[in-house]
Parts: sequence; C-alpha cells; structure tokens
Amino acid sequence: MSQLLDLWSIVAVSAGVFFFLAGTVGLLRFPDTLTRLHALTKADNLGLGLVVLGLLPRVSSPLAGLKLVCVWLLVLLAGAIASQLIARTAHRSGPKA
Repeated sequence: MSQLLDLWSIVAVSAGVFFFLAGTVGLLRFPDTLTRLHALTKADNLGLGLVVLGLLPRVSSPLAGLKLVCVWLLVLLAGAIASQLIARTAHRSGPKA
C-alpha cells in the first residue's frame, strides 16, 4: 500500500509541475494580457490542486492535511481576485496599438 501511495504522490506532483510549466509557457507565448491571464490562472490552479492532492497522503496528521487544503483554497481565492483586478484594469486601459 505504501508503494501505491508513493506512486500516487509522484504522479500527482509531477502532473502539477507539468501544469505549472504549461501556465508559464502560456504566460510567455500568448499575445495579449487577457489570454496570458487565462492560461496562467487555469493552469496554476490545476497544478496547485494536483500538488496538494499528491502531498495529502504524505502528511502526518489530518490537521496538516486540512492546512494544505486551506492554503490551496486561499490561493484559489487570491488568484481569482487578482485575476479579476488585472483583467478589469486591462479592459479599461483599452487595446494597445
């Protein structure tokens, strides 16, 4: 059972890192602010979720697991708010010529 949990942790954290890298590539390659923002927020939210799911079997207590999930939810909330503020500012400033 321990080997199965180890495998799950490796696969989930590796998939999370892949999504972080995909979001970074989207940030660097897409042409405008809104598409960059979309790629980065979606990929990073999924990447962080997978990393947390990969780390959950490794925690020492349920309280530590709850802390991991709370950090993930806090990052989701903060990312959504920051993305909304950036998108609103980009929309108000208009397209760049």
